[in-house]
Amino acid sequence: MQKTGIAELPLHNGKAPRWLFNRMVALAEATVELMILEFGKKELLFRISDPYWFQAFGCLLGFDWHSSGLTTTVTAAIKEALRDKKKELRVFVAGGKAKIALQTPKEIINYAESFCFDPEPFIYASRLSAKVDNVAVQDGFNLYHHTIIFTDEGHWCVIQQGMNSNLCVARRYHWLSYNLKSFVEEPHTAVCCDLTTQTLNFTATESSLLREKSVLLSCEKPETILKEIKKVKKLIMPKRHILTMEDIKPENIYKILIKTYERQPSNFESLLEINGVGPKTLRALALTSELLYGTPLSFKDPARYSFAHGGKDKTPYPLDRKLYDRTIDVLKKAIEEAKIGRTEKIFALRRLNQFFKPA
Repeated sequence: MQKTGIAELPLHNGKAPRWLFNRMVALAEATVELMILEFGKKELLFRISDPYWFQAFGCLLGFDWHSSGLTTTVTAAIKEALRDKKKELRVFVAGGKAKIALQTPKEIINYAESFCFDPEPFIYASRLSAKVDNVAVQDGFNLYHHTIIFTDEGHWCVIQQGMNSNLCVARRYHWLSYNLKSFVEEPHTAVCCDLTTQTLNFTATESSLLREKSVLLSCEKPETILKEIKKVKKLIMPKRHILTMEDIKPENIYKILIKTYERQPSNFESLLEINGVGPKTLRALALTSELLYGTPLSFKDPARYSFAHGGKDKTPYPLDRKLYDRTIDVLKKAIEEAKIGRTEKIFALRRLNQFFKPA
């Protein structure tokens, strides 16, 4: 498993006006279809999972070049763009913002029933990637957006975003299914951000012993764990624990400890998967593990594309609607001609690319 990156964006209010969103959908449809035609579905997922490419794509679509709304609006535009292309392209999009994200498993099942594939691997990937970023990586950002884009060939990518209201910053996480190894150990291959926050990271390599001991403790009788937590409460907590006494009140986690004891998880991934295992439970187990075993806790330029059509917030200049529509028209014609064997327009687009490569 790879998590291909993290991007951090300032929180902005407002949304894309309907005239812009409709154009974003049209341009996203033409771009995605042309990319699949040229490079295939695996390359499409690879690029969407790259935080830099995704940000550049949002800028190309004319959204605010650095706002948090770019994530939710661009994924919504891709979802709408592919709505009537599912049968032809076999690329599916599930999830979205807030309550829509909760419908992700149901949407995946509906796709699977219509196109005859097993939905379970995608449901599992959706659930675990969200659980890792919300629970195992405790960085102060609570997820409010989750989208999975996948194919009937078994490949997928996840784009999800968390919010830190105190800092007025959103953080975007990208996942990719290629080279699957682990959901819970070093899934990052890139981190793209200016803001550094204090993080309790259960997925770090140096946290391997912490994960192991957390699983062992979760299989213990709840009464045994509660005794150790009471000892932890008497300690003077170092700053790096990002924890208050309220977080580890024994009565707050007794029920979930009974669940873990009954399930007897075999590894950290299966522990994380248990419904109800949240940040407080993991922190309590981590502190207890440190007390018992001495386990150390682990704390550990796309904007140029805005110049293509302008931006919603008039940066770097107001959106040029005629130019935007012309771009959509050019891409659609290139796709139509390529489907009947005429590739001159696609070759022309390739040549244009050479002129705009950064020095």
